[in-house]
Amino acid sequence: MATTLAPVDSREVVRCDRCLLVQFRTTNNLCRRCHGSLDEDEPEIVATLPLPPVAPSNGNGRGHLNLAASIRSLRLRNGLSQRQLAARMSVPRTYVSKIENEKATPTLSSLERLARALEVTVPELLSGGERSRQEEVRELLQDPFIAELMPFLSQLNGLQMSSILAQVRDLTVRPRRSA
Repeated sequence: MATTLAPVDSREVVRCDRCLLVQFRTTNNLCRRCHGSLDEDEPEIVATLPLPPVAPSNGNGRGHLNLAASIRSLRLRNGLSQRQLAARMSVPRTYVSKIENEKATPTLSSLERLARALEVTVPELLSGGERSRQEEVRELLQDPFIAELMPFLSQLNGLQMSSILAQVRDLTVRPRRSA
């Protein structure tokens, strides 16, 4: 977190609240000295809620809990760009990009904002939303209209399939209101 002091020639001057260095805001929003975030995020909170177990490291220093892929998958499933997701979270687009590229780890408050913006719970966010996707498929297959379409799906080309899936997704995410 940083304290904004004064704008100088349209460049923002900030003071890092960790090391107290006064500096121009950098393009990556990291302090030049301590490399801490200059964004005004809530302080990092040690999670008191049990987090899902992280699998042993796969050699690159990261566990198998692939939060970045989970966030990207849920964002794309909701048809959102990084910019749209960032706007829903009230954070810079670059922050979403850094999370998805594993260059930043979201705080607990950021996880909550991510989950809210992606319309899932924090546990679903951490699990990649796979459980909810399976539930959605089961629910869709019980729909009589979808059941009638199933025999014809194998006859569709990729573009037709993609179009139908997008329309079905829109109907399930944002049901139309009757007049």
